[in-house]
Formats: sequence, C-alpha cells, structure tokens
Amino acid sequence: MNFVYEVFERLLPFSFMQYDFMKNALIAVLIITPLFGMLGTMIVNNKMAFFSDALGHSAFTGIAIGVIFGFADLNVTMVLFAIVFALLLNRIKRRNAVSTDTIISVFSSLGSAIGLVVLSQNGNFSKYSSILVGDILSITPAEIGWLLLIFVVAMIFFGTCFNQLHSMSINVSLANSKGIRIKLLDDIFAVMIAMIIMLSIRWVGILMINALLILPAAAARNLAENVREYHGFSVVISMFSGILGLLVSYFVNTATGPTIIIIASAVFFLTLLTKPLVK
Repeated sequence: MNFVYEVFERLLPFSFMQYDFMKNALIAVLIITPLFGMLGTMIVNNKMAFFSDALGHSAFTGIAIGVIFGFADLNVTMVLFAIVFALLLNRIKRRNAVSTDTIISVFSSLGSAIGLVVLSQNGNFSKYSSILVGDILSITPAEIGWLLLIFVVAMIFFGTCFNQLHSMSINVSLANSKGIRIKLLDDIFAVMIAMIIMLSIRWVGILMINALLILPAAAARNLAENVREYHGFSVVISMFSGILGLLVSYFVNTATGPTIIIIASAVFFLTLLTKPLVK
C-alpha cells in the first residue's frame, strides 16, 4: 500500500494527497466506480433496478442480524443475508403470482422495516445512521483489499458470462434455446449483485448506491450506438463522477456519496440534451 501511496503522490502532487484517508478514498473510488459502471449496464439491461434497490435496503436487516447474534464484523451478516434475500426474491419472482415490481417493493419495504425496528431499539439507531449516506473517507487498507477481491471476482464473472447475460437481457426464450441455464445464471448474477452492493454500501450509502449503479448506465445509453460503447461510456461516466465527486466533496466539505450522485445526475441530464445530436 505504501508503494501505491508514493505513486499517487508523484502523479497527483496536490496538497490533499498528503492525507492517507484521501489516498484510501481515491483508491476505493478507482475500484468501485468501474465495477459499478459495468454492473449498472447489466442491471439496466436485465430490468433489475428495483431488485438492486431492494438489496440495498435489506442491509438494515443484515446489520440487525449481526447485532442480535453479536458478530464483530457486520459485513459478514450483511453479505450472507443479502445472498439469501436475493435467491429467495428470485425464486418468488419466477412464480409470477404477482408483478415483479410489486414483489420487489414488498421485499424492500419489509427488509428495511425489520432492520430499522431492531436497530432503533432503545434509541440506538444513531450508531448506524451513517450507513444511509456512506463515508468513503473512513475506508481502511484492509477494506480496500476486500473491494479489490470482489472487483477481480466480478471481472472474471463478467468475462466468462457476458454473452449469456446479454442474450438473457435481449430475449429469455432465445437464450434458453441456445442452451443457457437461465435460472442458474440468474441466481449467480443476483448473488454477485448482492455481494458487490453489501461490500460497497458502507462507503457509498444505502440511499445513494442504487443511483450510482443506474445513473452512469442510463447516461451511457443516451450516448452509445452499440454495446461496446454502452459499457465503455458507463464505466467512464461512473469513474468521472466518482473522482470529481470525491474532490468536490473534499474542497466544499460535503458528504462524498451525495456529491458523486449530483455529478452523475448532471452528466445524465447533459446526455439527454445531446441525445438528438449523437443518434
């Protein structure tokens, strides 16, 4: 990590780079944002925006379970609960008893409510309120290591399953006719979303994480003329928003997560204005 710090100090000879917390935050942004840019396009293509939002809100229940059973690392219970939550949601969704949006809304509300009830007992919720907007400036080298690990795993998954996921997003019946195991891949993708969201949520924030997933992909869709551009633009926009948001939040003294979202939103609206020109 010291080597990385030295590289940053040489490449970015700015006064704020003398602080370790800024270096850690910048490294985390450089890991999270391209991952979210790629994941966001997959989520948008597969119409899973509500799904990822529900997973984000389920973090409250994951934390509550960890508190009840006395876990020292609440990330463990958050990830485990999110995986179970995602698989259960997928199974119920496939039954088509009610609309998918309705199911996801019910699960999202229930997940938030259970967690909030447990965590707010005896007025203790203030200890966990920071997770609502996140605090990337408090990230540690060890936590960066976990983010880097999930980044590598996610890139391997996307590299091996990209074509299958893309086929599913276009036409499920067509993907099934090509021998793609739809249910298995859908479950693996849901687990991947759950893990990425839960390992990032403390630094991005429950209220912000779904926006950071969706906005770069939505902006990229306004600009792209093919699939390669779509994913490329999404990654670039996500990284641009993350880096600029981090710097602006430092100089203006605002919360980093919301600042990143404001910049990503501004980029989205700019792409809406330029959409007729690029098509």
